[in-house]
Amino acid sequence: MSNDTAGPIRVLLADDEALMRAGLRLVLAHAEDIEVVAEAADGAEAVDLTVSHRVDVALMDIRMPRVDGLAAAERLAALAPSTRVVMLTTFGEDEYLTRALEAGAAGFVLKDTGPQELIHAVRVAARGDAILSPRITRGLIDQYVITRARRTTEARHLMADLTDREQEVLVLVGLGLSNAGIGDRLHMGEGTVKTHVRHILSKLSCANRVQAAILAHEAGLLPGE
Repeated sequence: MSNDTAGPIRVLLADDEALMRAGLRLVLAHAEDIEVVAEAADGAEAVDLTVSHRVDVALMDIRMPRVDGLAAAERLAALAPSTRVVMLTTFGEDEYLTRALEAGAAGFVLKDTGPQELIHAVRVAARGDAILSPRITRGLIDQYVITRARRTTEARHLMADLTDREQEVLVLVGLGLSNAGIGDRLHMGEGTVKTHVRHILSKLSCANRVQAAILAHEAGLLPGE
């Protein structure tokens, strides 16, 4: 989903701790292009409010009562596919992150993320890019690779369907670059990058950029591997 409207990015905060929601709201209030339109204390409420408030980005805690963030993300994938769900997480929750990937989460933000990083994450998600925090991406990839059925041989076989340019774009996706960053690196327009990414996801049967990044890791395409 790309936030192409003239209005601010509409955000929902979902966390069962009122103090956490208050802190997130306070941080996001400093961004003129972001508006917190709803808050939820559990996943069921988050789903209802996301749909009724036409939310662009949902910041979703993983552990919540009644319906947790993972189940909520799965429901939103069906009920509000244009909403980008970003999971709020802490270190040591890698087992939950693999499930979040399967649910179609746009990415992950650590709860101790700095204010500017959080604001940036919301903007990136609203543009339709993945949130790949360098602090958790490596651990997430390692955990996901362990549980993923695709192995290196199959991953490399899938890469054969990509053009040379698409492989170049995929490597930069794997490194966490945004479409704009990839365009700067490869001297391409952002629209051209979006087209390449769309083709890559289709050819690799990946639901989002995070899954494509992990597949690039499995195939040994990323630098230093």
